[in-house]
Amino acid sequence: MGVSHVDRRRQEQPRGRESTALRGRAHVYAGARISADDIIPLRHQNGGAEEDLGRHALAGIDPGFPGRVQKGDILVAGHEFGCGSGREHAVWALRGAGIAAVVAVSFSRLFFRNALNNGFIVVECPEAVRQAAVGDLLEVDLRDAAVRNLTKGESYRFVPLTPFAMEILEAGGLLPYVLRQTTGVSSA
Repeated sequence: MGVSHVDRRRQEQPRGRESTALRGRAHVYAGARISADDIIPLRHQNGGAEEDLGRHALAGIDPGFPGRVQKGDILVAGHEFGCGSGREHAVWALRGAGIAAVVAVSFSRLFFRNALNNGFIVVECPEAVRQAAVGDLLEVDLRDAAVRNLTKGESYRFVPLTPFAMEILEAGGLLPYVLRQTTGVSSA
């Protein structure tokens, strides 16, 4: 018997976070309103694993994007990132491409919620977006509520995530969080 799409996705998802800071190179798309369909066009949402979706990440605006991403890189974006569709495929595609976090001026509410529910780091930090350049080494520190541009030696504050959002991220997403709360067992 084969492994279902959901089971494959769960096997690929990182579960739990030991550190609240991560570093990666910036991929900057500061234009406003990059939609979920720009992130992963519908024609590529074929039910495959995150890595398969990742090969088409940002195909709607930059088909060469997946070839430039290194695991752990950080996407930097403008206003209302992820607007439009409420499908989780946009989060899965970015993670499948190797993106560890998105720093944006703002997010659509659905994308933001889908990201947290899937244990994917998203922070709103307009100043970091204004100052970042392609290739800058960024550090996103959730505990300190700061994005540091290590290339430029600058630090930018963001509104901290709520304690509940931090618990969900630390668990690796909403489902692992609920599992931990209801059974005391971690899915890590």
